[in-house]
Amino acid sequence: MSAAPTPGNRIAVVTGASSGIGAASARKLAEAGYRVVLTARRKDRIEALAAELTEAGHSVTAYPLDVTDRAAVDEFATAFQKIAVLVNNAGGALGADPVAASSPDDWRQMYETNVIGTLNITQALLPALTASGDGTVVVISSTAGLATYEGGAGYVAAKHGEHVLAETLRLEIVGTPVRVIEIAPGMVKTDEFALTRFRGDSEKAAKVYAGVAEPLTADDVADTVAWAVTRPSHVNVDLLVLRPRAQASNTKVHREL
Repeated sequence: MSAAPTPGNRIAVVTGASSGIGAASARKLAEAGYRVVLTARRKDRIEALAAELTEAGHSVTAYPLDVTDRAAVDEFATAFQKIAVLVNNAGGALGADPVAASSPDDWRQMYETNVIGTLNITQALLPALTASGDGTVVVISSTAGLATYEGGAGYVAAKHGEHVLAETLRLEIVGTPVRVIEIAPGMVKTDEFALTRFRGDSEKAAKVYAGVAEPLTADDVADTVAWAVTRPSHVNVDLLVLRPRAQASNTKVHREL
């Protein structure tokens, strides 16, 4: 049986909830009975999602937040004595240049959002997760955190850092009532991921998915997040790798061109 959220212990915080996997995960957790707190930098996006979910009968709050701003994160955390779930989804990729030509600024920004952002919000909310008596930290990493590929070193390095953060945290808090779950998706086609990576170049973004019949969707990943979170409390899904059938590895993809 799945572990149902209990009264007084039903808050789920989702970072990067303005679009893609974050927004889809928020929807799935709301449907599962959690009171969802949406966080992201884009206030208009999360407020629109909050209105949609509220209209559907769910309990949802929108809170504009940049997870790389530690002071803002700490202030946000003061609102909670107990939370049940933290979904670390905020992150992303910038550029696809080789190491010799890549931008240090891009690397720095990717590390700040994917690693330091996850560190900030996890540190700030860990006391509330522990106080709940049954907390869950979810880290949305990537198969990039498990293996490399040409042109992806900056993103790969950041996602390796996020993977190690989750793995180490699990070791360090074993014996406490908090699970650490890592979901590592492969090729996911969303409205913004590739477009952001290529700075709005829609032609380059489209080539990422060219000929792939069915890449993963944000809903596919969100289904996995909701499933992992709602396992019985003693069950920890340490690491779940999720790829479309057409993708065998980061560098092996079947394309029908």
